Amino acid sequence: MIYKIRVILDAKEDVFRDIAVEEDINLEELHNAVTQAFGFDASEMAAFYNCDDNWNQQEQYSLFDMGEGQTELMSETPMKIVLNEEGTKLIYVYDFFNMWTFFVELASVESKPTEFIYPQLLFSFGVLPESPPDKDFSFGTEDKDGDLNMGFDDMESFDDMESDPENWY
Repeated sequence: MIYKIRVILDAKEDVFRDIAVEEDINLEELHNAVTQAFGFDASEMAAFYNCDDNWNQQEQYSLFDMGEGQTELMSETPMKIVLNEEGTKLIYVYDFFNMWTFFVELASVESKPTEFIYPQLLFSFGVLPESPPDKDFSFGTEDKDGDLNMGFDDMESFDDMESDPENWY
């Protein structure tokens, strides 16, 4: 079987690649296919993350063991276990210093045509920018004076907030 996968750069402008890979590869081989499709040299750290339908990040699959003990390795994880049905989603981060972030989605699973060599770039749209798109990790907005409004205007103090320390991480 062949897995057809769409990989979309997290950016304002549309930049994506459609690739086809064989079902029996591991996540490290998928990582190599993605880096080739976007023209990276695959020399940087990378990770895949399971995610839900709203792209909320969950379990991590790392390229190398980073000593955290809770991370699965790409080389030990068959792709078909993680991308197991159409519509399954992953987040892929390449180069942890620059945070190239991609959305990965399994588009279809099809019979394998024998005349092709895999992985195969099926479609390329958009040009990868020279540097990763800026990420906005802040929340809140600036008010008319330029001060950051974190949404607590109607509270007199943080003591008014309900808090249960047993739920803290």
